[in-house]
Order: sequence, then structure tokens, then C-alpha cells
Amino acid sequence: MITGGQRSGKSEEAERLALSLSAAPVYMATAHIWDEEFRERVRRHQERRGPEWTNIEEEIHLSHHDVTGRVVLIDCVTLWLTNLFFENQGDGARDSALNHGPVPSVILEKAKAEFDRFTSQDATFIFVTNEIGLGGVSENTLQRQFTDLQGWMNQYIAQKADEVILMVSGIPMRVKS
Repeated sequence: MITGGQRSGKSEEAERLALSLSAAPVYMATAHIWDEEFRERVRRHQERRGPEWTNIEEEIHLSHHDVTGRVVLIDCVTLWLTNLFFENQGDGARDSALNHGPVPSVILEKAKAEFDRFTSQDATFIFVTNEIGLGGVSENTLQRQFTDLQGWMNQYIAQKADEVILMVSGIPMRVKS
């Protein structure tokens, strides 16, 4: 697991690590393209990678892809959770958050179950995620609830990971090895 703040160098470090482990890694992109600015960010990420990468775009159902025997970089958990969060609005996520209730456990449990199904494959996984709880507490209830969800999922992944790297200003710091 590679975590850190926005523009800390997480993706570049993950790509470097994946290429050190495999001549033909898989890049699983979880982004949903919300607008043109984000489309440009995605394009820059794609340009950085060469033809040795197998690219898979998957917003929610990571486990639908057979990656057995591969090195797989998943970029990123935060976007994947965002997609799950909005997909599950009908399960009360948005209403609960807006009414100052706890983040619905249904979303966290769905995320954990999907993560476990996906990582049950015999593969090497590199998860990129954001450490979004390091700043101040948001005034926005929905944002606070998502920050909690992200923090809990990061803890879950970190507990299962063999290694955790925290990126600070482009410098990898080993947190768990």
C-alpha cells in the first residue's frame, strides 16, 4: 500500500515499484471522469506509462477481473471508494451523512468484501490511496463522513498489506515492512 497526500508522488512510486517486480504489470484505474480537468489528469497519467502496461479501467467491481499471476497497481482506493459511496446512495449513505449519522456500515462492508474477493487471487497487489484525514475537519458533513470511510478502509488495507509506504514530498517513507 502506498499512501500520502495529493501530489505527493504516490502514483509514480507505485509505477516504479510495479515495474521493478514485473516487465508487464497491470494498471487498474478506478477513476470516474467527472469533468474535463480530471480527464486531463487521467491523460497525463496514461502518457507516463508505456506499452508494457496492461490497462484496465474499473470503477467499482475490481474482483470481476482475473489478474492471477500478475503484478497489479490499483490507482486509487480513494476514487474507488468515491464510486462505491455514490453507487450506494440508495442504501442510505447520503441521507445518513446529511443527517449527521455515522457512515453507513453497508458501504464499508461492501468495500471490504470487494477488496477481499479481489485480493484472494494469487497476484501481487499495489494499492495507491490518499491520506485525506491529515488536514483540518471539514465543515461539510458529507465530506467528514467520506473521510471517515476512507480512513477506516485505509486501516483495513494497511493491516492486510505486507508493506506500507507513506509518500511525503516525493520521498517514500516505509511505515510497515
